[in-house]
Amino acid sequence: MRLRITHTTNYRYEPPATGVIQVLRMTPSSHDGQYVAEWQIDISSDTRLDMHYDAFGNITHVLTVGATEDLTITADGLIETSDTGGVLKGTDERFPPQLFLRPTELTDLAPPMQALARDLRGDGSGDTIGFLHALMTAINKHITFDDDPTHSGTTAAEAFALRRGVCQDYAHVFIACARAGGVPARFVSGHFLRADGVVHQPAGHAWAEAHVPGLGWVGFDPANGICTTDAHARVAIGLDYLGAAPVRGTRYGGGLETLTVSVKVDQAGRQFQSQ
Repeated sequence: MRLRITHTTNYRYEPPATGVIQVLRMTPSSHDGQYVAEWQIDISSDTRLDMHYDAFGNITHVLTVGATEDLTITADGLIETSDTGGVLKGTDERFPPQLFLRPTELTDLAPPMQALARDLRGDGSGDTIGFLHALMTAINKHITFDDDPTHSGTTAAEAFALRRGVCQDYAHVFIACARAGGVPARFVSGHFLRADGVVHQPAGHAWAEAHVPGLGWVGFDPANGICTTDAHARVAIGLDYLGAAPVRGTRYGGGLETLTVSVKVDQAGRQFQSQ
């Protein structure tokens, strides 16, 4: 599948900020099942983008801007994908899977989540892939998609208690429960071609990957209740959202900061599009 993706982030500062520093994780990498045919990042202000690789192998760009009242960051490109049944191959793996058993504040584990993992996992000697599929289904049923009650700092425990959240929350809950069951799991940021034909989205997508003996890393999208397919375009990974956020940084001076995000994910060459 050929996916055309445009991800636009706009910051407005009133009064203007005296300086802005952002780390961008908006550039995908090629691996088995994903080939980046075209990709570029455009910045509305005159600035230099310094490319680096972070500890997890994500492509990052550091953006530094002086005084500004309006900053727009646009990532745009074409990615060719194929369905690998959710199994990830050919990626730059810099750490052993056991690193991804490490807890974080955003993947905080509440007792009800630990009980869910224990009930589904048993003594831990059973079928790992079966446990992960059951966990994904349980979380998909437990949480209702709702972008109102949660935010980027909402923990897995808070989202599980609310029973509401966005794809980031589904992923955090899945990761926390998988780790509780002794399975390494990590956060993935990226994009998703919706099956309902809607191409304009208010944000990027997020899901999880878990390490399965004999298979390696496998993608699980609990918000949609499916393993990853050729409709998923993978951009960055981390222990949680903070390590894979598309844009993360700080600004100096200024007052009110307004953030707006728009994402367009469409199948390249499709003649009829739903708005």
